[in-house]
Amino acid sequence: MKTKLVPDTSVIIDGRISEILRREKGEIEVIIPDIVVSELENQANLGRETGFDGLDELNLLRKISKESNGRILIRFLESPRWKETRYKNDELIRRIAEENDATLVTSDRVQALVSETKGLKIQYIGSKVRRIQPRIFEFFDSRTMSVHLKENTEVFAKKGSVGHFKLVRIGTVIKREELEQYAKEIVEFARSDPNGCVELEQKGAIIVQLNEYRIVITRPPFSDGLEITAVKPLARMKLSEYNISDRLLQRLEKGAEGIFISGAPGAGKTTFAQALAEFYLSKGRIIKTMEQPRDLQLPDVVTQYSPLEGSMEKTSEILLLVRPDYTIFDELRKTHDFKVFADMRLAGVGMIGVTHANRAIDAIQRLVGRVELGMIPHVVDTVIFIDSGRIEEVYELRMVVKVPHGMKEADLARPVIEVIDFETKRPMYELYSYGEEVTLVPVNLGHVSEPERLRHIMKTKKLIILRSEKYRNENVQVFADNEYLFTARVNRAGNIKVKRNSKEGIALLESIKSGKTIRIENEG
Repeated sequence: MKTKLVPDTSVIIDGRISEILRREKGEIEVIIPDIVVSELENQANLGRETGFDGLDELNLLRKISKESNGRILIRFLESPRWKETRYKNDELIRRIAEENDATLVTSDRVQALVSETKGLKIQYIGSKVRRIQPRIFEFFDSRTMSVHLKENTEVFAKKGSVGHFKLVRIGTVIKREELEQYAKEIVEFARSDPNGCVELEQKGAIIVQLNEYRIVITRPPFSDGLEITAVKPLARMKLSEYNISDRLLQRLEKGAEGIFISGAPGAGKTTFAQALAEFYLSKGRIIKTMEQPRDLQLPDVVTQYSPLEGSMEKTSEILLLVRPDYTIFDELRKTHDFKVFADMRLAGVGMIGVTHANRAIDAIQRLVGRVELGMIPHVVDTVIFIDSGRIEEVYELRMVVKVPHGMKEADLARPVIEVIDFETKRPMYELYSYGEEVTLVPVNLGHVSEPERLRHIMKTKKLIILRSEKYRNENVQVFADNEYLFTARVNRAGNIKVKRNSKEGIALLESIKSGKTIRIENEG
């Protein structure tokens, strides 16, 4: 007796019908409703992998039918037009199965339950579970940050450490057909693995998160060829592993409520944000995130939110009800991102924003025009600039009423935002309104004595001794090139003694080893 099957869209996308046909030995007739083909065509036109997977499955079914010598028949059934206006697709597929006395095959749990309720013959086989990891993971090792595959080109990877990556060739030219298989493996695994998900799927692009891997698949017309880029975070650090002063640590713990983490792509912003989140967790704070896609690697206790119905504004409304102590907003780029960030901060939520910037001051300027000038210090009070995985600059912002730097008349006094170097307490920039424009002015207030370059550095078993010819009985700041290391006291003999195994000593030894110039200047 011939077996009749009517598959719905879900089971064709999963590739389960071809598995059934290979497994069954009797005569089989597969009735494929035209609305299923239309749905797959529509998804493929939108650039979605599900559409391409389904069309590939239909071509495979025709091939299996041809090789079966008449045992397997594939029949495409055109639905009567009047039915299309009366019923939704799932209902129409059920009616086709009923009218042809066929078994409805689905991997959609809801479709199976409804069909069973209506007394239809049903075969529910569940979503396909891929147990073998995608082959793209084989390209990664402990020094690989990202892998880049594009049709008709060689396979490349970025290898190295944070801030010191190099693009190297790791594979021969890869053809379109093979790359399609890579894409199919990735999407199938993401849909079946509990730790995987499809973050975004639009025409010509799909973003997948698999454990710590973020994978972007693009295809024409969005890109000029099929391309797969997979990125994996290399470093996971604790806040104590950074060159962070006790003063900054205390500010982060007790004072900072609006924090910008800025830096160039690949500089280590995300790694620092993760370290900061775990630091706050250790202090008993409730942490949430806002991400698209979600690629921060955080403990399970941290809930990571994506845009609700495509809107971060709607996500923020939920978060205001959840009332976290701190929310990490990853990848602030667009105007509405900064406005949502500002709205949540002014509502009393501690905010940590991650944004691209080539300098620390550039991150502050991205708020200009998006947030009212006088509100900027209330939205962001601390800016941390990361470069090559290290903290290079820290600014704090404060509002004062004064005559701007460079002006003399008292009646020119106005609200001014001072951007201050956190460690040295020196004003670096001033922001204020001048006419209808917002002006940013670099400042150098007060006389600062010339720094002293240290030429005499002695190392003992337990100490590093810096010899100063200029300072006695003064507090000074120690720098390596232009990087602030720590503040110390010069004794009456002109020496600064630093313990080798202290945080300051380790940083100093590392700087000396790197060939950096060690200099000091008075704290004032």
